[in-house]
Amino acid sequence: MQKITSHLWFDKEAKEAARFYTSIFKDSKIRDIATLEGTPSGEVDIVTIELYGQEFTLLSAGPLFKFTPAVSFLIACETKEEVDVLWKELSEGGLAFMDLGEYPFSEKYGWVQDRYGLSWQVMYIGDHKISQKIIPTLMFVGNVYGKTEMAITFYSSVFHNANVGGILHYSKGEEPDKEGTIKHAAFTLEGQEFAAMDSARMHDFSFNEAISFIVHCETQEEVDYYWEKLSAVPEAEQCGWLKDKFGFSWQIVPTDMDEMLKSSDKKKIARVTEAFLKMKKFDIETLKRAYEGK
Repeated sequence: MQKITSHLWFDKEAKEAARFYTSIFKDSKIRDIATLEGTPSGEVDIVTIELYGQEFTLLSAGPLFKFTPAVSFLIACETKEEVDVLWKELSEGGLAFMDLGEYPFSEKYGWVQDRYGLSWQVMYIGDHKISQKIIPTLMFVGNVYGKTEMAITFYSSVFHNANVGGILHYSKGEEPDKEGTIKHAAFTLEGQEFAAMDSARMHDFSFNEAISFIVHCETQEEVDYYWEKLSAVPEAEQCGWLKDKFGFSWQIVPTDMDEMLKSSDKKKIARVTEAFLKMKKFDIETLKRAYEGK
């Protein structure tokens, strides 16, 4: 299992989106579908999928949050033809932020918001080796503009297996971005690749709960550790969710809970759901007792 996975919050389209994404990306499949009842959002669908072998969780839980370009997913393509095929599928019913074309950093690239509002960067990378096909990319704007390098340093200190790759800074004359801020940076956390950038341009969006990262924890000690390190907004703590000091959302989730919610016994799922809805940080033993009906 990946240590860190991307979590996408939909209104009610999680199943539909899962079918769409697994139909257009190679080496993809729907792994699990779980339905929770009795939540504040009513009936909730949780769909786990793999795209190019990478795990994503899709949630249908009402229209509380909308995707923004503050988080996008870069698709590294081996050929220009692959770019064309994916662009055609992802742009249908969507909106182009950067039209498909040639740019100084890529012979073929485009940035698009798909029919569900999710942002993708489709990029031909030429002779560069691809070690991960889809790379979550964070854009630091507004009140966190200029804090990309600080965030990468912080995340690298929290996760035990971390590495900072190439960092490209803005130069003088690239206003409105300030000289020395981050044009693009690559880093890895627990074997997963990420990218990040600053943008000083006027944006009417920021990070929100529509896209979060799940940290899968084997023990209560791990849950406690990541909760203490990452949580910086007490009022945002709920049902395993937290916000860090940059406003980005994380979920600290025991792997035991993942398995509990895959049960075919609806009563067990209902008891676990009732238990975790009362929690901020998850308590594994309490969840286990609920699951077992004790």
